[in-house]
Amino acid sequence: MANWCGDPSARLMGRLTLDPRKHIDPMGTVILPLLMMATGVSYLFGWAKPVPFNPVNLRNVRRDPVLIAIAGPASNLLIALACGFILSSLVLVMHHYEHPVLPILLQITFTMLMINMLLMLFNVIPVPPLDGHYVLHYFLPPSGQRMLEQIGPFGILIAIFVARPWLNFALPKMADGIFWLSTFGRGL
Repeated sequence: MANWCGDPSARLMGRLTLDPRKHIDPMGTVILPLLMMATGVSYLFGWAKPVPFNPVNLRNVRRDPVLIAIAGPASNLLIALACGFILSSLVLVMHHYEHPVLPILLQITFTMLMINMLLMLFNVIPVPPLDGHYVLHYFLPPSGQRMLEQIGPFGILIAIFVARPWLNFALPKMADGIFWLSTFGRGL
């Protein structure tokens, strides 16, 4: 999206790729998840390097950061929808054919769907450095924008604190809804 809005930074840095090696952040992708596994934390948390963009290169400095921010959660939503379609197709196939690979594919697809829904919901939380903060920033007056930027160093901690109870409530509901749609909803 940044490239389309006039900023080639990510492309020029070789970051406009699906190759996961280009996006590894030593602390967020390797060290923190390993520490969490070693200490027995009940959930894992981590991050990749953010894909860079330079606002100076954007055609519309006020609007384009919002479009760039929306692109991430929108891609998560599209992947989740594709996984939902695959999931419902697998359920249909499983009703007619038995194969030992089908339940494994079903579990992988369901997990991909849930991960993408989780990433989408988490990234729209309106605190820096998450994508939702760019959207909120657009609508705030200058004093509110400054205040939002001041919480930046604590943004991830705030997001985890806010998101954890909400996601603990929302994810099981989403899983139930997805299961219902993929099995029973086909008959509607």
